[in-house]
Amino acid sequence: MLRKAADRARAYPKLTSLCLGVLAACGFPPLGLWPLTLIAVAGFALLLFWSVNWKSAAAAGWFFGLGHFTLANNWIATAFTYQEEMPVLLGWAAVPLLSLYLAVYPAVAAVGAKLVARGAGFPAFGTAFAGSWIVSEWLRSWVFTGFAWDPLGLAFLGGFEEPGIASILPWVGTYGLSGLLIVAAVLITVLLSRRAWLGTAGIIAVITAGMHFPFQYTFVPRVEGTLPFTLVQPDTRQENLNDPSQFEAQFLRTAMLTRKAEDTGKRLVLWPESGVPDYLRDGYPQRYYNQMTAGGDPAFARFRIGRVVDEGGLLLTGAVDLEIKDGRAYGARNAVTAIDENGTIVAGYDKAHLVPYGEYLALRWLLEPLGATRLVAGTIDFLPGPGPQTLDLGDWGQAGIQICYEIVFSGDVTDPENRPDYIFNPSNDGWFGAWGPPQHLAQARMRAIEEGLPVLRSTTTGISAVIDANGVVRQHIPMHRASRLDGLVPPANSPTLFSRWGNMLPLAWAMLLFALSVLQTSLVARRGLRS
Repeated sequence: MLRKAADRARAYPKLTSLCLGVLAACGFPPLGLWPLTLIAVAGFALLLFWSVNWKSAAAAGWFFGLGHFTLANNWIATAFTYQEEMPVLLGWAAVPLLSLYLAVYPAVAAVGAKLVARGAGFPAFGTAFAGSWIVSEWLRSWVFTGFAWDPLGLAFLGGFEEPGIASILPWVGTYGLSGLLIVAAVLITVLLSRRAWLGTAGIIAVITAGMHFPFQYTFVPRVEGTLPFTLVQPDTRQENLNDPSQFEAQFLRTAMLTRKAEDTGKRLVLWPESGVPDYLRDGYPQRYYNQMTAGGDPAFARFRIGRVVDEGGLLLTGAVDLEIKDGRAYGARNAVTAIDENGTIVAGYDKAHLVPYGEYLALRWLLEPLGATRLVAGTIDFLPGPGPQTLDLGDWGQAGIQICYEIVFSGDVTDPENRPDYIFNPSNDGWFGAWGPPQHLAQARMRAIEEGLPVLRSTTTGISAVIDANGVVRQHIPMHRASRLDGLVPPANSPTLFSRWGNMLPLAWAMLLFALSVLQTSLVARRGLRS
């Protein structure tokens, strides 16, 4: 039966690759069916090994990527339902159109494996494929500004209390974990082909135990922090977010959720991206303030926020700042602003990794005349900030800031010269339907494990969460619920190997896998000559 299935797969490699790509995406949240990812990757590796040349391997890789990214990124289509100027149907076209590009990277990995392991057996080919996949995912994270969403290794992230095999991220990095998943799939396939049932069962048992056993606090006790926080999820729905008639109600709901439950003294308050409907900085032409809820006065807007934060509090909130030239706004900043109890702005951060076609319209000169626009409301583009920064907040610690989508970029979420105590990840996940928020949360957990830092996520509609430095979700608020979380910011771990080396670490693993592939090939060749 297996031989017949293999023959059919080889007869229709493109269709088989497409289906395997879809199957592999089932390992990601919200489904979390990681065994299907292993099965799909094993089948895909075999299909590439059987391909007659690098061109057929490239075609198989491209079709795998097309199916894989179309399912994994289906949440993008939901974003178009909130943009009145573009038809909803365009969203369902946008997902496969984006996948046409993203599929290039699995094709690159397939070609790389075919070239490195030319003439090799399947074990050597699989090792080379794992190394090539690591390099291709790293390239995907930065080429054309990058789209790092859903690396393959995400399937190895466990439940909220058991981070699973992703616990090894400090030593391999996210892209290295993707390579390890491929190695595991290839190893199981090799053992099955040799009818090594005991070895196969052993590997599967180890992977299963790794996914479900709570290693984090089994041998080392859980440690609590010292900085009190209040994290707010106001449940501001995307369809109401930019409606001026809803602005005051949005602010009041957020404010009510923020009130001190008791006299805790010092307190860090966390509001989401789009958490404030007012412009908070002075110096803009008055017409820009007229739509604000605070009577058109940024000073009053800050004052009343200070009253909400209360004595001993400091707020970190998402906000929008403007860039003004000759009396007109020529750009905007997606920002986090720190405001103290007196309504004084004490620090700020500007988002660096902007979402193409979300926060700015790439190729505006060409696409705007054709009727295209960006998803975020408004006519001016957002401008990028300088990159990861650590805000010195005094008694409230050293805060690393990553706004929304920025958290998915492995190796680019902290200032390596100024390590923070925690990462604040405000987000508006109301765009992203049912699949986007759990995937977004999962990738924030990956960053926490890699960097050894807690991540605090405040979102408009969910999923908000407190993630400790081991990737354990200590508290969370589900989607579409207005609520708050109170507690102590979890402490940071010691700097990890990944926090020191960044993506040089997974690339080093890729080079090691390439070397092992070449070594395996040469050893097999020598044995052939001797015989």
